[in-house]
Amino acid sequence: MDAVFTGIVEELGEVVALEESQGPDQPRSSMRLTVRGPLVTGDASAGDSIAINGVCLTVTAATDGTFCADVISETLNRSSLGTLGTGSVVNLERSMRLDDRLGGHIVQGHVDGIGTILERRPGDVLRISVPPGLSRYVIEKGSIAVDGISLTVSALGTGDGADWFEVSLIPETLARTTLGRALPGDTVNLEVDMIAKYVERLLGREAQR
Repeated sequence: MDAVFTGIVEELGEVVALEESQGPDQPRSSMRLTVRGPLVTGDASAGDSIAINGVCLTVTAATDGTFCADVISETLNRSSLGTLGTGSVVNLERSMRLDDRLGGHIVQGHVDGIGTILERRPGDVLRISVPPGLSRYVIEKGSIAVDGISLTVSALGTGDGADWFEVSLIPETLARTTLGRALPGDTVNLEVDMIAKYVERLLGREAQR
C-alpha cells in the first residue's frame, strides 16, 4: 500500500548533505539527500516514508536526528527537489497512520507538476502558476498541496498566458512551513486533489460506452 499524507507539515528540516550521481557539468540522474529533522526521525527506520516538500521518499537510514533518502531521475524531473542544496530548508511530514486525524486532505506525495510563485500580496496571499493540463483539477474552495502543505484555493484566474490560483496563508502556516519565506519566482511542488482525477477517469470511461 502506498503511503498517504495529510498535508500538515510536522517540522521544518534542513538539507545537511547532498550527493550527486554525476559531475557538476552533467544533468543529475539521481542524488542522495541527508536531512536533519529530529521530530520526524524520532521513530523513523529504513523503509519508512517521509514527504520532503510534498514528495514521498523512502528512508534509507536514520540516525542522530537525520535521515537519508535517494531521489531518482523521475522524481528530479517531476519535482523541484533538484533545486535543493546544502542548507536548504524543507517541509517534512511522516506518512499518516490509520488512527491519525486527517487535519488537511489526502495527499499521496506524488507531484503532478511544478508551479511558480507569481505574486505575494499584503495579507499573505500567494498567486501561483498552474502548469498546462492541471488547472482543470483546481477549484475555488477546493484543496491543493503546495510543497506538501494542504491549502484551500481562494481564487482562480488566467493572465499573461498562464493559469493561476491563489491561497491565503494563516500565521501558523507562515511560521511552520517554507511558504513563510517564499518569494516571487520560487518554484513549488503541486499535487492536485486525487479525487478529481479519479472522477475524470471514470466519467471518461462512461462516455466511451
